[in-house]
Amino acid sequence: MTLQQLRYIVAIDRYRSFAKAAEACAISQPTLSAMLVKLEEELDVRIFDRSNKSVVPTIVGEKIIRQAERAIAEAERVSELVEEDKGAIAGSLNLSVGPTIAPYVLPQFIRHYMEDYPQVKLSIKEMKAEPMMAELMLGHLDAGIAICGNARAGILEVPLYTERFMVYLSENCWRKLPVFKPENLEHEKMWIMKEAQCLRDSAFSFCKARTKGNRIYEAGSIETLIRIVDENGGFTIIPEMHLPFLTERQRENVRRIEGDYLSQRRVSLYIREDYIRQSMLNTITNTLLRFMPKGMMEEHIVKYGIKL
Repeated sequence: MTLQQLRYIVAIDRYRSFAKAAEACAISQPTLSAMLVKLEEELDVRIFDRSNKSVVPTIVGEKIIRQAERAIAEAERVSELVEEDKGAIAGSLNLSVGPTIAPYVLPQFIRHYMEDYPQVKLSIKEMKAEPMMAELMLGHLDAGIAICGNARAGILEVPLYTERFMVYLSENCWRKLPVFKPENLEHEKMWIMKEAQCLRDSAFSFCKARTKGNRIYEAGSIETLIRIVDENGGFTIIPEMHLPFLTERQRENVRRIEGDYLSQRRVSLYIREDYIRQSMLNTITNTLLRFMPKGMMEEHIVKYGIKL
């Protein structure tokens, strides 16, 4: 049994196709099939059930594949330890970002990262928290950026930044008020996006206030909510980093949330507890520091970076 054979079965499992797995491994399909058969004969088990239409792991095959992923990850860490010791930043970085964070972070992040770390092969996937954590545990991702509170056994959470929420009002909705207080708008239409605005740690939760508004709609994006408010009246809340996306006229409809009703979301970096590439993680935080609004990033990140 070799590491290369283990990489082959992991690829077959990932693509569920001998042709695609062979292409990903840069070998011929007959060679891939022969290596699989050789490994199955050595272990005296069938790892995959295959037919003309599908390739599916057997029950014992699933266990072997998961162990193979762990073995490959551990082997790769040996090289990573050497590179870290030399102070080199190279290799690959597989990163995932939550869909309610990506529009505000990724455009500038990609540009600055590619400028500063051209020797790193950067791969980014937009994923919701649950599949992101699952991919981290399997070792398919190096790190993920998502809303705080998603840590679980085997996953380490590192707070990155805290972002305030603002209220976006329609043209005819209490425009003369300089600041926002929830009691002023209890009779107004409230429009929310569950994924972005149901905030467990907020002092004022729009989710808990569902019964206060006449109507509540759940939209797919902040941009959609803003257009709904512009056309139908009422109000919604938007993250601070959405402000640059507004027109000058729309910005006149934005109000701060003051007093005990302050609302915000915390965004964190997630890694496996056994992750060791400290320098690679700091390429992420260093890049964010290039463009994030002043005072938004966690103070310990600004001063010390990430220490594993």
